[in-house]
Amino acid sequence: MPATVLTGKSAIRAVCPEEGFARRNSLWYNQPRMTKAELKERWRATPHRPGVYLMKDGAGGIIYVGKAKDLKRRLANYFSPSRKTLEHHKTRALIASIASFDYYETRSDQEALLLEQKFIKDYRPHYNIQFRDDKRFYLLKAARHERIPRFTLVRQKKDDKARYFGPFAHATALKETLEWINRHYRLRTCTARHPGEKEYQHCHADVIRQCSAPCINRISPEEYQANFQAAMDLLEGRGRKDVLDGIRDEMMEAADKLDFEKAAVLRDIHENLVKTFEPARRFTKGSPDLPGTVRPDHDLAELGAALGMSEPPAIMECFDISNLSSNHIVASMVRFTNGRPDNQAYRRYRIRSVDGQNDFASMIEVIRRRYSRILRESAAIHEKPEGMSAYAWLKQLSAEGKAPIKVPDLVIVDGGKGQLSAAMEELESVGLSDMPVIGLAKQHEEIFFPGESAPLRLDHETGALKLMQRIRDEAHRFANNYNELLVRRRVKESRLDAFPGMSQKRKELLLSRFKSVSNLRSRTPDEVASLPGISRAWAEKLLVWLGDSA
Repeated sequence: MPATVLTGKSAIRAVCPEEGFARRNSLWYNQPRMTKAELKERWRATPHRPGVYLMKDGAGGIIYVGKAKDLKRRLANYFSPSRKTLEHHKTRALIASIASFDYYETRSDQEALLLEQKFIKDYRPHYNIQFRDDKRFYLLKAARHERIPRFTLVRQKKDDKARYFGPFAHATALKETLEWINRHYRLRTCTARHPGEKEYQHCHADVIRQCSAPCINRISPEEYQANFQAAMDLLEGRGRKDVLDGIRDEMMEAADKLDFEKAAVLRDIHENLVKTFEPARRFTKGSPDLPGTVRPDHDLAELGAALGMSEPPAIMECFDISNLSSNHIVASMVRFTNGRPDNQAYRRYRIRSVDGQNDFASMIEVIRRRYSRILRESAAIHEKPEGMSAYAWLKQLSAEGKAPIKVPDLVIVDGGKGQLSAAMEELESVGLSDMPVIGLAKQHEEIFFPGESAPLRLDHETGALKLMQRIRDEAHRFANNYNELLVRRRVKESRLDAFPGMSQKRKELLLSRFKSVSNLRSRTPDEVASLPGISRAWAEKLLVWLGDSA
């Protein structure tokens, strides 16, 4: 069955099932031994993304399977090894045996771990040690068929009418999450199949208000079942965002009130929930949704055709806004070059001019700051020929290597019509209204164009959409990481506010000189007292207090 090709703005190349099957199974075919130069060239083409790699010998057999948070950096250990790496005889032997390799990009570290487990169990590679004991990841079992249902951790699914969630790669995060769920919904944790008065006499969970005590009818069976169903709804994804946002808001409120112990506990709860809820497919033998090797060049060509562009967008920049509260609003800009992340060109911004949460105004600010800078640093912009637009002139300067920052071929904003309109408004203001810009709305993965009301929808299996999802998700990750960094820094550094006699000026002076509380804690009283306005006696008291509160 040939691939379908559509023409016009919505032109896409649909990947047929037969082609996908052949591509997925190519790693079981014999492949000729690649030269060292060819191996290095293939390694340099791998993305900075999580995934799984499979090393093969000259006969095409899989000799090693590994996972990576960053495929490109991880594979450098094999194709550009350091002296320390080569000290291990096992690694040297493995590198000498590699004739070719394949890699599979996944959506997260958790998926990479699950896929690695599947491959190791299926093929038992010679150089692998882990997972040889057939150990399984945790599942969360909801014994809803019991009179008073409960959650338990298991490693194997049974045909017992229970509801199973998982598998979960982060065992510690899962256990902490389960503890929070039981406490939050006041569910029972006792092991008795049918708890009653006898079990209650030896239980203290009700005393510390961590169980609603359905065993003695302190709560009706119907009310308990409703609480248990609410917990199941959360695990299934319903209301998950509201729960996470609520915990995050409570954490920020605690930090603002200088209750840093509570803020730290809530931060840990939030992080555990995010890790546990991280979406991941469960890969089984013969699974049809096995992720395929990323093909950036193909995806770029497909994207250019889908958007009706004259050529593929070699340079793309994507913007995302992240709000934790009105005090923590940040934005990110990530750049992909030739379909791959260009990490050195990433930029992050703290929003300065916006009061409260306003994504449209925040988008205007970050667009203005990004492209005003490009115009400002391109000295040759003043030599622009009459009749040529600023964007066309910058494109020409970029092609000739005369622009300090190359302008993008395509700008993607995370959001729908509102975010796109805000971005276009500011681009017109700075004189770059002809720069190609689209909006990608996450709910239905709709693509919006300036001045057009109807969005474009691409098949979710097309490389064009997957490429846009990769850059959008990368911008979202980069913005969230920055926001979480600022929150952690706020929780950690604001500890100084609780010290008696600490003024805002002194705190700023200490952090300006020593950068962080942990660094300050390691200093001597004389070093702290060397700052203007700080006595040695006060410095000694501060360091003792920091040591006690560590």
